[in-house]
Amino acid sequence: MILLNGRTCELTAGDTVLGALLSLGLEADARGVAVAVDGEVVRRAEWATFALPEGAHVEVLTAMQGG
Repeated sequence: MILLNGRTCELTAGDTVLGALLSLGLEADARGVAVAVDGEVVRRAEWATFALPEGAHVEVLTAMQGG
């Protein structure tokens, strides 16, 4: 089971961070996006190859404009 932004999802162990982004409707080159897996930030250069472990907690954050 993988938790994506606090909810169970269709992802399984071995899927990549990029797969998680795509499942949220985000593009690989989306600007203002940060990803953490189990509390550790994953660099953008690793998104396509970083395999999610079983039980991973993935948080995808997007920057928002406003005041």
